[in-house]
Amino acid sequence: MNNIPASLHPSSTATARRRGLARIWVIIPLLVFFGIATLFLVRLGAGDPSLVPSALVDKPAPEFALKPLDGLSTSGPPGLSAADLRRGHVTIVNVFASWCVECREEQGALMELASDQSLHRQGVRLAGIVYKDDPRNALTYLAAYGNPFAQVGIDRSGRTGIDFGVYGVPETYVIKGDGTIAYKLVGGISDASRPALMAAIAEAEPR
Repeated sequence: MNNIPASLHPSSTATARRRGLARIWVIIPLLVFFGIATLFLVRLGAGDPSLVPSALVDKPAPEFALKPLDGLSTSGPPGLSAADLRRGHVTIVNVFASWCVECREEQGALMELASDQSLHRQGVRLAGIVYKDDPRNALTYLAAYGNPFAQVGIDRSGRTGIDFGVYGVPETYVIKGDGTIAYKLVGGISDASRPALMAAIAEAEPR
């Protein structure tokens, strides 16, 4: 006669295990969902997500020397280098690419900055870094959407972008006249981000 309690019977134990695993598989997606939701709420509470802190803010821009975009007419020296960022005037460095949709959306804002007479009087200049792009496509892009830059350099490999800490294009940096990075904007220049950008430019000007 089998005196094993029903709760200890092998078939009962296996059933209990299956039920336990089933409950775990139900709980895991819920935990993942709540984790993502919590992260989303934290991001919302943190303010503008485009204002991502950079480890290089208040530090010198990395050393680099980028070749020019052949065929592009600019008002400054050909190409772009770290030395160009240490000439005593504020430089706005915009990292862009022809394949970047958001870059096209912000191009109008860059053109407005380039034509801002108050910035001209202050000696503020715009420089562009073409990020991981075909030079021919970049040239066609600037011909179609306008060229706001006094200087443009080609970062075909993305090495300079890595040194700057680029998350993804577009990104905009405000560089003081001594080559120090004063501000970083991740994402396109918009009505929401423009006031902070302009304030950073004013703050970066020599006293």
